[in-house]
Amino acid sequence: MKRAPAPDPQAAAARRSAAAGLRAWLVGLLLLPGWCGAVDFTADERARILSHGPWPPVRVADASNRADGQPEAIELGRRLFTDRRLAASGELACSSCHDPARGFQDGQRFTRNHRNTPALFDLAFARWYGWDGAQDSLWAATLRPLTATDELAVTPQQVMRLLRADAGLHTAYRQVFGAPPATERVLVDMAKALAAYQATLVSPRTPFDDFRDALARGDLAAADRYPPAAQRGLKLFVGEARCWFCHTGPAFTNGEFADIGRPFFTRQGADPGRWGGLKQLLASPYNRLGPHNDAGADDPQAVATRHVTMEPRHFGEFKVPGLRGLRATAPYFHDGSAATLDDVVDHYADLDETRLHADGERILRALRLTPEQRQDLVAFLATLSAP
Repeated sequence: MKRAPAPDPQAAAARRSAAAGLRAWLVGLLLLPGWCGAVDFTADERARILSHGPWPPVRVADASNRADGQPEAIELGRRLFTDRRLAASGELACSSCHDPARGFQDGQRFTRNHRNTPALFDLAFARWYGWDGAQDSLWAATLRPLTATDELAVTPQQVMRLLRADAGLHTAYRQVFGAPPATERVLVDMAKALAAYQATLVSPRTPFDDFRDALARGDLAAADRYPPAAQRGLKLFVGEARCWFCHTGPAFTNGEFADIGRPFFTRQGADPGRWGGLKQLLASPYNRLGPHNDAGADDPQAVATRHVTMEPRHFGEFKVPGLRGLRATAPYFHDGSAATLDDVVDHYADLDETRLHADGERILRALRLTPEQRQDLVAFLATLSAP
């Protein structure tokens, strides 16, 4: 039997070098203008696409909530989320309005103050909470519906009765927070446990994420599997439609507030939006500057609260929502006035610019999209949800 020739180190090195050169050429082909996929993206457009990932991003723990990230607190919050005993009426729970099957939303146009119920995915990455940003932490945003008289309306006395009646719940509370006090702090603790649970609600990866990651690593074959209509819509999103100005980053939101030309008058009067939210935030004993912040002055996110100011331009501004998981969370906008993604795109395509604030730099303008462009933009937005 003939012995196999010994491997040639030089030949093996040459093959590895050629393979590396081929990979580098393919990546270069992808990143150069004129890549012949379904759509040609400019260098700036590709950079913007890559800025929307990777997903999920690394999360920084909330220093103001000592329960954040604790497995025992997360489990306690998960139990409380569906517990109707936490409501004064015994008929509501957090899950009543935040249905997991609907992306933790309720599918209604609005249920309170003529505002659409926000979904709960990806809240761990936010800086302000609520359509008007009246809370600056997830636990404070959770405390509001717990104590609001037209929602759960729970009191410290009711929580103490619940803990005395349920030994398992009492033990779980003590593991996280110690002995329960018969003061408002027991409500804050409940809100912090619920916030610890909500912080784990991260939306799943999507077809867009697969395309974005393929683009990042130079995988032409994988990138080409992204639907052509979605690619054309994505090019509009990061290009001439300028959607990316406000819907930035992996969560597709800058986390701030904007006037997008939606009416803010209701049967109850004008909805002040961010202006009213700031008024509530600065007066709240539960903001990051207050005594319930577990990090105190060491909380790095307290700086934002310390330096916000109320200005007339904030009237009628509402939070820029993240765009992940859109297909499960209709209707859209702060007032739930857009029933479908087509309605959302139509609003921006035919935007009435006379409704926008006249002061400062105007980012929004009527897009005047063709019917095909509208369909492409909707096709892209649909890929921000898991199949």
